[in-house]
Amino acid sequence: MKGRPRPHAAAAIGLSPPGGALTRWMASARSTGARTFEALQSSHNFRLYFFGQIVSMSGTWMQTVAQGWLVLRLTGSTVDLGAVTAVQFLPVLIGGPWGGVVADRVRKRRLLVMTQTVSALLALALGLLTATGAVRLWMVFVLAAGLGCVNSVDNPTRQAFVMEMVGADRVANAVSLNSVVMNSARVVGPAVAGILIATVGLATCFLVNAGSFIAVIVGLLLMRASDLHPTKRAPRAKGQLRAGLRYVRSERGLLIPLVMMAVVGTLAYNFNVTLPALARFTFHRGATAYGVMSSAMGAGAVIGGLITASRGRPTNERLTKVAAVFGGLILVCAAMPDLWSELAALAVMGAFSISFIATANATLQLTADPAMRGRVMALYAVAFLGSTPVGGPIVGWVAQAFGPRAALCLGGAATVVAAGWGRAALAGHRPRLRRRRSQVPTIVPIDLEANEVSAGDSVAGEIVAARKG
Repeated sequence: MKGRPRPHAAAAIGLSPPGGALTRWMASARSTGARTFEALQSSHNFRLYFFGQIVSMSGTWMQTVAQGWLVLRLTGSTVDLGAVTAVQFLPVLIGGPWGGVVADRVRKRRLLVMTQTVSALLALALGLLTATGAVRLWMVFVLAAGLGCVNSVDNPTRQAFVMEMVGADRVANAVSLNSVVMNSARVVGPAVAGILIATVGLATCFLVNAGSFIAVIVGLLLMRASDLHPTKRAPRAKGQLRAGLRYVRSERGLLIPLVMMAVVGTLAYNFNVTLPALARFTFHRGATAYGVMSSAMGAGAVIGGLITASRGRPTNERLTKVAAVFGGLILVCAAMPDLWSELAALAVMGAFSISFIATANATLQLTADPAMRGRVMALYAVAFLGSTPVGGPIVGWVAQAFGPRAALCLGGAATVVAAGWGRAALAGHRPRLRRRRSQVPTIVPIDLEANEVSAGDSVAGEIVAARKG
């Protein structure tokens, strides 16, 4: 009929118009993109933290590469390299639970400014010692131990502070984006470190890292105190550490992921031991190759982090599946015949590596009671980082005695076993993710002046009180 628009032929037989599928796909892509960066879009404070961490973590990865290469240059021993790694993370194993008690008691932003400042001074000291040629192995041990002491408080505080920046509804997204920060830095930091080591020397890496902490400190100082969602601080009391341990032991949804993380952290996450050994002794390359290997793993982790950030709330089934694939890919990396195939395998393995970390982290934060979150995340740090003093020397010895490939095989096999055990132990268990309004962390009135960073708050006193508890 003249004047009436003719229906499209596809519509006439019940099919979507040609542009319909494309429109739906574009809408879905926009929705996925919005979910992926939800915490960044909604939180001014998290944006400051996010971009400050990109700079700071790039410097941290530069120092990690440079420190490993410094130890190999001083001694040529993977056992010594494993020992330095162990000393750096031993304070997290011993003092991490007390660090969580402190995190539950104090204003986290103020504490983070202090820990970041001390970390910068330690990096500066190592840089100056290396630049002057005065550095000795025992000095590296001392400074690594000092950094570990800072991290025993800094780590649980940073983990718990994510919830305060974005709130309970966006914490899983923020944790995944935080992992993207670390692994974006892992792409940039090691690559730059390899170039700097080859051109201007090791000391520059440590000095650049010292300066990079300024970005985080400035970001923390510029945050809007009124936008934070602080949980109610735990009062000083005896037995708080024991109470936290009893709480985790009674919650299967917390205990099983922590045990899995402890096993994987002990034997698999020792890449700062296995990768330099693989570069030097298996592929017979220098620091640049080690930097490229770390960057390849980091590039894959960035992709894995973004994919994880776009997913919904974590589940036990997803956690165990990701762990199993991660372990299998470590075994694949151990079998690669040359550097180029190794780089490809490391990239894929890196994606599942960060997916496992982010899923475990978000599960714990969402399952934990708000009043216990600092202590739970301190135990997470103990399981993930504090296990290194045990695993570092073991992995270093295996690499020395049987080769770097055998050390990777040990980590891969342990991860697969942990995944199978976790799947069986968590069968039928549904994590009690805190979704109801009554379960959201308690919001307390904010004193804008009290939340500003000042030297008047004695964190040292909190640490002493925590140890007495």
